[in-house]
This record gives sequence, structure tokens and C-alpha cells, in this order.
Amino acid sequence: MPRPPSTRPTDAELAILQVLWQNGPSTVRDVHEELGRAAGTGYTTVLKTMQIMFEKGLLERDTSQRAHVYSPARPAEEVRRSLVADLTERAFEGSAARLVMQALSSERASSEELAEIRHLLDGLEAGGTDSPDADSPAAGGTEQDG
Repeated sequence: MPRPPSTRPTDAELAILQVLWQNGPSTVRDVHEELGRAAGTGYTTVLKTMQIMFEKGLLERDTSQRAHVYSPARPAEEVRRSLVADLTERAFEGSAARLVMQALSSERASSEELAEIRHLLDGLEAGGTDSPDADSPAAGGTEQDG
């Protein structure tokens, strides 16, 4: 029996999702133009990848217009949480502390990011359920995450 396709995005799929989260619903051409600036990705590669993403349930597609318009099936924060949970489980034996310590020792955090982390920790210690603000630089978010 074949394995069901993974709903975890590949690096290429994540790049497409980033464009869609930032720019909103877009055509393949729109995504290609945005990705092409940075990576030189071919149009047919973007088209095929987005078709696969639709089949995997990562994208939704509006076919009411001649050019199909794609949008993410899940908000950025939900996908990020899923990726972090998966990484935490696979690479850090389920330990969020190990993940955070590795992340902070691997790359220097700015003073603003450290302040946000302290604020999050203070909220968690106080019994809150604070989570990083999706719009904050430390969370890697944008205003259109969603």
C-alpha cells in the first residue's frame, strides 16, 4: 500500500506559501514573477509545484477566472506551528527547550528578538497562553499572515 502524500511542505512549496501569505491570492504567473526575482525558478516548475500543492491540500484554487487563482489552505501560523512541532519531535526528542537552546546558540538574536522572547517567557510563567505575535520580527511574520 503506497504511503499517503506528506502534507508537510517541501522547501520549494514553503517558498510558494511565503509568497501567497505575503501577497494574498495569486496566479501562477504572479508567484513565478515573485520567485523568479530571487531564485530564477522556471514558470513550468512553479505551475507543476502549485498543482501538486493543490493535490496535497496545501493550496486552494479558484477556477472561476481564466487564470486560476491560488491561496494557502492553512494560515501561516498554523503551518509554522506544525513544522516546529514536527522538528521538535524528530530532532529534539520532543523537547521544546532543546529546540530553543539550539536555535539561540546557532544564530545571534537581536536585542529586540531577545526582548520579545523574554516577554513570551514572562507570559508563560504567569500562566498565560501567549504565543509569538505573527506580525513580530522574531516570529518571522508579516502583516498579511493569516
